[in-house]
Amino acid sequence: MADLKLDDAAMAELVGGQRDVFTAACVDQLSGLHGPKGKPCPARPWVCLLCPLAVFAPRHAVNLLRLKAFFSRQWQQMPAGQFMAVFGPYATRIQQVLDRFDPALLTEAAAHVGNEDEELPLRPEESTA
Repeated sequence: MADLKLDDAAMAELVGGQRDVFTAACVDQLSGLHGPKGKPCPARPWVCLLCPLAVFAPRHAVNLLRLKAFFSRQWQQMPAGQFMAVFGPYATRIQQVLDRFDPALLTEAAAHVGNEDEELPLRPEESTA
């Protein structure tokens, strides 16, 4: 809490889900790490995986698994070098995040993953279809 300069109210918002974005909770969405300060972060959902402001909780497991499935679909349609250049660090990190969760939770969360692009907030050019 001290390292992130969070007060009790901000911590309660993180724990309570009020600061959730697609794959994580964000310590400060208006901090400007990936966009102008004072504006909501414009980063793509996978960018949170490497962001120091992201906090991953078990409630994010379904969306993290959806994102992992997206990476799998991208891997199947992109040349390996291109995939690694674009998604490699995120694909590695997502497994590290998921490894922290209880396997039973991941099994339950996986039942809610349809492995379709519609499950993700994608731009048209990011589609795997």
